[in-house]
Amino acid sequence: MAEYLYLIHPYRQDFFDSPTQEEEAVLDEHFDYLKEAADAGIVLLAGPCLDKTFGLVVFQAENDEAARAFMFTDPSVKKNVMMAELHPMRVSIRSK
Repeated sequence: MAEYLYLIHPYRQDFFDSPTQEEEAVLDEHFDYLKEAADAGIVLLAGPCLDKTFGLVVFQAENDEAARAFMFTDPSVKKNVMMAELHPMRVSIRSK
């Protein structure tokens, strides 16, 4: 399987300081989506930057099409709370 990274950035400027109830609900769905994918061995690493700039997801997919589908199925992206950018990558060092 190939490895990919996607960055997510909120569409709304004040998102991190004052999320709406709807945005918070979508983020709960986003967390559950990534947690299930991590439990299935798809997501290798995910989390937000503490400086309130972006979040990232490192994951595995069969190909570029599957990677895009995984990213665009993320509820935070699908429901337009976050914009996303996909990058193929190679994990060169992994802890045991």
